[in-house]
Amino acid sequence: MSKPGASTGRLPELLAEYADVEKALSDPAIHSDAGAARRLGRRFAELAPIVAASGELEAAREDYAAARELGAEDAAFAAEADALVGRIEELEDRLRELLLPKDPNDGKDVILEIKAGEGGDESALFASDLMRMYLRYAERQGWSMETLDEEPTDLGGIKSVTIAVRSRRPDSTVWAWLKYEGGVHRVQRVPATESQGRIHTSAAGVLVLPEAEDVEIEIDPNDLRIDVYRSSGPGGQSVNTTDSAVRITHIPTGTVVSMQNEKSQLQNREAGMRVLRSRLLAAAQEEAAAAASDARRSQVRTVDRSERVRTYNFAENRISDHRVGFKAYNLDQVLDGALDDVIDALTRADVEALLAGES
Repeated sequence: MSKPGASTGRLPELLAEYADVEKALSDPAIHSDAGAARRLGRRFAELAPIVAASGELEAAREDYAAARELGAEDAAFAAEADALVGRIEELEDRLRELLLPKDPNDGKDVILEIKAGEGGDESALFASDLMRMYLRYAERQGWSMETLDEEPTDLGGIKSVTIAVRSRRPDSTVWAWLKYEGGVHRVQRVPATESQGRIHTSAAGVLVLPEAEDVEIEIDPNDLRIDVYRSSGPGGQSVNTTDSAVRITHIPTGTVVSMQNEKSQLQNREAGMRVLRSRLLAAAQEEAAAAASDARRSQVRTVDRSERVRTYNFAENRISDHRVGFKAYNLDQVLDGALDDVIDALTRADVEALLAGES
């Protein structure tokens, strides 16, 4: 059996925190503050697997000690003790993984942005396919999706779309699963507009941001410039006859967010502020991570076909994730939301990298 490593040193602290959170959630008063109750619920869900694994490990160790003691007189107990060695090692490995430093955003909901890139109409159609893929995946996970802004094209594609993805359960965290999706996604297929059957390559960009809560990012209203204008649809035709679209500029950082999906100027402004807070939070976290020389996997911000994280090859029904060498021939299923295998491969690679750093 392996000996507990340095990574288990946080266990008593986390077990005590679990007890405190459980006690707080049992107090009816906490539920009068929906935000606080939601944060506690998420933390409870994060700590629960650690507490369960710790309990299982403790029980297995006690069983092992008893079996060894009785094994001196009974061969059956000796065999049981031998079998428990493997079980204890499995539980120690499991607990070590659970005690790895967590991404502080894992419990957050997500702002998902998809933008067409090189490839013209075909890129916009592919961006629409990606949006549908994430909608299907969200349905499988039981998440809700709210379209904050969308710019469609005449052929049924999208130039850009911004979606809020939220979990309905505290034990189902959106960022933990979608954070690997950021980057440039490349498609290889015969476009619907191609008359000679030639395969084209185009790309779309995906940006995944942890949704910021009001308490995390304070924005001085004096730092904002807010412009209103008339929204437009595919081809530039007018959608509204009123100035309901909103463009928000955060002057200190130059961050610009535009929203025109809603008919109400107020609704577009509220949606824009949600996206702005999330972008500012992501920028602040990136800056802090870089300063600490501990930056995690970065998302590609440009939509250039050469800087790809994943390729979707329709002729071979193949999906390839270039970061971890993942390859599968079920592209049709993936585009219908079956993303579990590729996300599991990325998650496993992340855990293995963390474990290597701990050893």
